[in-house]
Amino acid sequence: MSRVNYNTKQKESLLEYIRTLNKDFDAKDIYEGMNKEVGLTTIYRYLDSLVEENLLEKDTCNKKVKYRYLEECKCENHFYLKCRNCNRLFHIDCDCLNELYEEIRKEHNFMIDHRNIVLSGLCGKCSEDC
Repeated sequence: MSRVNYNTKQKESLLEYIRTLNKDFDAKDIYEGMNKEVGLTTIYRYLDSLVEENLLEKDTCNKKVKYRYLEECKCENHFYLKCRNCNRLFHIDCDCLNELYEEIRKEHNFMIDHRNIVLSGLCGKCSEDC
């Protein structure tokens, strides 16, 4: 049975709000940030839907669920840089990383989950502050 994705005003406003966030978030962050305009149950349902649509990444760590907005792009492989200071996530399309991905696939017969390749470090702004 295929699932139909319904785009409602609430879902669009939720996605618009998420796009403004520059950090990982949870459902309660959205609930508070949107001034409780959308119910918490509805937010959880929409977040799950956005994960299925590959617009969000869901991360469960230490029994806490966090989400991360994935910039919409047309590239095949998704590589991200995550600043360990401000927690911003930057999507990058880099030929040398694409070559590394292919090298690992061919030489080691290993398929990397290209939706979850995150390199951590310091962004330009945070490295200037150090």
